[in-house]
Formats: sequence, structure tokens, C-alpha cells
Amino acid sequence: MKTHKDLDVWKIGIGLVKDIYTLTNQFPKSENYGLSSQMQKSAVSIPSNIAEGAARQGKKEYIHFLYISLGSLAELETQIIIAKEISYIDDILYFEKKIEELRRKLLNFINYLKKDILK
Repeated sequence: MKTHKDLDVWKIGIGLVKDIYTLTNQFPKSENYGLSSQMQKSAVSIPSNIAEGAARQGKKEYIHFLYISLGSLAELETQIIIAKEISYIDDILYFEKKIEELRRKLLNFINYLKKDILK
């Protein structure tokens, strides 16, 4: 039986969490309860909501939680841009690519589930 742990979107989300923790551990200690914490929470929210949605009864609820994941992804993207603007990150290309890949896969998964509802 497949679970959320078998989904590419969840796996990519987990990888992004690890990347964000590695990145934010390099931020100034004064950011522990500021931007670092916000970025970590946004990143953790992405695979967490994918998992929570998968555990729900219906596909409509699942889609709702996938949209929450997309929202958290947009938050994280904004926070990465802020970190770049205040010189905590030199190059954000790696994160831009990961975020775009995950956004695309989440939207494709949502569209797949929506089609399945209409059957």
C-alpha cells in the first residue's frame, strides 16, 4: 500500500527541508528566532501538509492540503529572496530551481487529483 512517503512531491519537500536547515544554520545567531525560524517553519510545512492531506478521507481535502503546501512554498520562496536581499545568501539559483520543480510537481499532482474527482 502506497503512502505519502512514496510521493515524489513529499520526497522533494523533505530534501528542501534539509537544504533550508543547512542554509539557515549559517545565518547569524541573531536570526535564530527571526528569518531562520520562519524559513524552517515554511519548509517543514510543505511535506507536512502533503502528508496530512494524504491521511484525509477524500480527494477534495487532499487537494486543500496540497494548496496549503503551495502557499508554504511561496512563503519560503519570498523568505529566500529576503535572505538574498540582506546578504545572507549569495546565490539563490539552486533554491529557485528546487522551488520551481516542486511547484510544478505539486500543481501537476493537484490537476491529476482534480481529474480523478471528475470521473
